[in-house]
Amino acid sequence: MGKPTGFMEYDRKTSTAIEPKERIKDFHEFHIPLSQEEQQKQGARCMECGVPFCQAGMMIEGMASGCPLHNLIPEWNDLVYAGNWEQAYYRLKKTNNFPEFTSRVCPALCEAACTCGHYGESVTTKENEHGIIENAYATGLAKAQPPKVRTGKRVAVVGSGPSGLAAADQLNKRGHQVTVFERDDRVGGLLMYGIPNMKLEKSVIDRKVQIMKEEGIEFVTNANVGKEIKPAKLLKEYDRVVLACGAKNPRDIKAPGRDANGIYFAVDFLSQVTKSLLNSELKDKKFVSPKGKHVVIIGGGDTGNDCVGTSIRLGAASVTQLEMMPKAPDVRAENNPWPEWPKVCKTDYGQEEAIAVFGHDPRIYQTTVKEFLKDKNGNLSGMVIVKLENKKDEKTGRMALAEVAGSEQKIPADIVLIAAGFLGSEKYVTDAFGVSVNQRTNVATEEGKYKTSAENVYVCGDMHRGQSLVVWAIREGREVAREVDVSLMGYSYMAVQ
Repeated sequence: MGKPTGFMEYDRKTSTAIEPKERIKDFHEFHIPLSQEEQQKQGARCMECGVPFCQAGMMIEGMASGCPLHNLIPEWNDLVYAGNWEQAYYRLKKTNNFPEFTSRVCPALCEAACTCGHYGESVTTKENEHGIIENAYATGLAKAQPPKVRTGKRVAVVGSGPSGLAAADQLNKRGHQVTVFERDDRVGGLLMYGIPNMKLEKSVIDRKVQIMKEEGIEFVTNANVGKEIKPAKLLKEYDRVVLACGAKNPRDIKAPGRDANGIYFAVDFLSQVTKSLLNSELKDKKFVSPKGKHVVIIGGGDTGNDCVGTSIRLGAASVTQLEMMPKAPDVRAENNPWPEWPKVCKTDYGQEEAIAVFGHDPRIYQTTVKEFLKDKNGNLSGMVIVKLENKKDEKTGRMALAEVAGSEQKIPADIVLIAAGFLGSEKYVTDAFGVSVNQRTNVATEEGKYKTSAENVYVCGDMHRGQSLVVWAIREGREVAREVDVSLMGYSYMAVQ
């Protein structure tokens, strides 16, 4: 695959990112793609390796190695190198319903497992994918292709995030009539309101949803199933129901002063900003404004980083990010060998922007909040933070994070954004459908299956597996679609991998 000597002839080259101080002036995507000629050179770097770990999608030490969608990466890298963009698109679409999303927001598990990256720099697989799908749109390849035959079966999908959209797309292609119910005012779920515009322009989502509509999928927005729309109605009108409602229960931080005004969940903050941006270009002011204020973000990860970048764009006076865990090493440790996921320190776009604007990395490691401070009016006025260390618990004998005595310090804080992850499915939905949940409050199913304890009700995505990546959500959407198809038709020729 690719050019046998390509990885020796060509250096890794990626799209150009607009300089931090320039890109923070707006909320647009900020990468300038490579030319097709240069992208083909990058495709040439794909080695003819014996075992392409990039597409393995296996679990090693509890971490994913390679693409969970089992994308045919060496094949379409070779086609990119050959300039056969049309066939590259067809190979890409065999396993991935939404490369326009994954090529923007996926952390590139494929590149982390790339054989070329074992000794040097990995192939630019994520950007090659982006080049393939955007070329397909530009040349008319990515147009609507409605199914030629309908089965007469009806399926309701509750939730329009990546898992719900993938399930709907697969089931519709099979010929079933699919209706997607979304409780918000726009289709996209996490993609629409959980990921900022600078990572994923919402026009990219709208473009794909329009094609799905032309293919026959019906979308119903402002439809809160479990409240305004009763499950009994769906189960009466549809042959099967797929729950793809996500894991939107944010994990809270319990500390004295938590009731202070000015403390918000990160997902609510990001959603408000995106909605205001789309509705009025921020003119309606219907969001928590960090302008001129000291912002503290509790939690790392993608959500925390997105809060950093968003706060800077909205004019925050300072941004601080608290992380409980120690700073990861800058290079792989000996006990974290390839092709495991590299547990190394990543400085993402938000942190890059903070460094450019404020002159330092916003992250403070091994630190958590001890107390939220309030003024006489109950407004947040600051925080007491404390250092953490790994210490053996005398009762259990296990290592656990413990406060370092005497390490407390006060820091300014006008706004706190809690980005500490999510706890599982929302109770009102699971109660309404009467489905069983596990100890993590995810909807319970048999191992490797998607049917819930309720008759004709299936589940997929974060609601099923817990908070995860877009690629895992798409995979679960594809797999639940096949299971639903078998239950409806008695068999399925639907591709999953």
